[in-house]
Amino acid sequence: KTVQILDELELPRPCIDMATVGYNVEWSQELKLEQSLEEYVKAAMLIRVLQAAGVTGGPADHEPVLFDMSVGYDLKGIQQPRVRAFIEGMLDASATIERLRPELPAEYRDLDFQPKLSDTLTLSTFHGCPPDEIERIIEHLFEAHGLNCIVKLNPTLLGPEALRGLLHDRLGYHEVQVPDAAFEKDAHWQQALDFVGRLGAKADALGLGFGVKFTNTLIVKNHRGFFPATEAEMYLSGPPLHVLAMHLVQRLRAELGDRFPISFSAGIDKQNFADAVALGLTPVTVCSDLLKAGGYGRAPAYLEALAARMRAVGAPDIDQYIIRAYGLGQAALDGVALPPAQRALCETALNTGGDLRTAAGEHFPAWVSAARLHNTAHYVPGTADDPRYAQAKNAKPPRKVGSHLALFDCLTCDKCVPVCPNAANFTLDGPATLPRQVLARTASGWQVVEEGAVALSKKHQIANYADFCNECGN
Repeated sequence: KTVQILDELELPRPCIDMATVGYNVEWSQELKLEQSLEEYVKAAMLIRVLQAAGVTGGPADHEPVLFDMSVGYDLKGIQQPRVRAFIEGMLDASATIERLRPELPAEYRDLDFQPKLSDTLTLSTFHGCPPDEIERIIEHLFEAHGLNCIVKLNPTLLGPEALRGLLHDRLGYHEVQVPDAAFEKDAHWQQALDFVGRLGAKADALGLGFGVKFTNTLIVKNHRGFFPATEAEMYLSGPPLHVLAMHLVQRLRAELGDRFPISFSAGIDKQNFADAVALGLTPVTVCSDLLKAGGYGRAPAYLEALAARMRAVGAPDIDQYIIRAYGLGQAALDGVALPPAQRALCETALNTGGDLRTAAGEHFPAWVSAARLHNTAHYVPGTADDPRYAQAKNAKPPRKVGSHLALFDCLTCDKCVPVCPNAANFTLDGPATLPRQVLARTASGWQVVEEGAVALSKKHQIANYADFCNECGN
């Protein structure tokens, strides 16, 4: 999803390893810039069609679907005309909408498609991007495009001692080695604090939004032998990254309070999604877990788990859930300056299951903000000692059935079909008996000769679009 000026890349295959945690050696850009814009527009139009067709239902019919641009990786590239055209096309997609409109079924062609797809952007930067360049990129996006911006930061901000202490000593991933150069080249903690503060002030002056995202993947040495030997380094995601990123959330809030919104992407799954929401992180995004068996079909369980947690504490909405999630609502309230009568109303609502928003009135945002800080201090320390994030729990690869894969009649467990985000694997109906045809050379030339038959006994056959496949091994 992250677009960049270098949009003709040769990617090694395989490029994704999801056998245990998550490793990759890929780039995010596999389409031309112009194609990327078109896919964003198509997505927005199709969602509007689904709403009009009554397919979505519930909140999706009443709330806007927000698109967030993701752009990288350096200032020179982002200033190029083609990247600028992508951004402007997201701010006003009218021309692309009108070009695509005739491709829709007649009953949906005249829908009110919104031309402004997005006015928010998350910046991804190279590992080793200098802190002053990160700052200049965000300033450019503020000034040239009027965008609300999020800057995505690297886990190396923890510093070598803290990061390796968590990764090796607490979580047990001793085989995972982060190159010293990663810490030397990336922004350091104080540098990041400084430019985040300056960019926040600039955003306020311009009437724009600004926040941070934790985190990028972690650059590590290629030690597993899964990727081509030409790749000296690879990028870690999944469970261990969750712990590293959460510790950065805690560190930022310890320094700056709840001043900046925090977006989060690191090892999210159905078990910790509700915790990330309880910390007030938004948006919470997912990748590695959806590359496991079930694919996008795993996503509903995230919302089901969140809804169950909300019901358990009697929270009708996210903000009230943040206050009630860990039973720290009173501690958060104690830090908010309130008139005595208002405080009594809040305490009564908190203890009797009442509406906290109504009770707190204009002080409700301050209560939620205080709860975010308390929840962060409560949740994060335990992640480093939680076995589900440790190496021992994530060392065993998926069980293999031991059967030899032939051209036809595989096991047809069908796990490979939904798990692929590129829809590279698909099924062909069966069973069937097909003539076995071979080319034979005769005196008069090549001829097709039938030599028996091929009996296909399984319920269907699974085929693969090679150009869409990342050879992930799932």
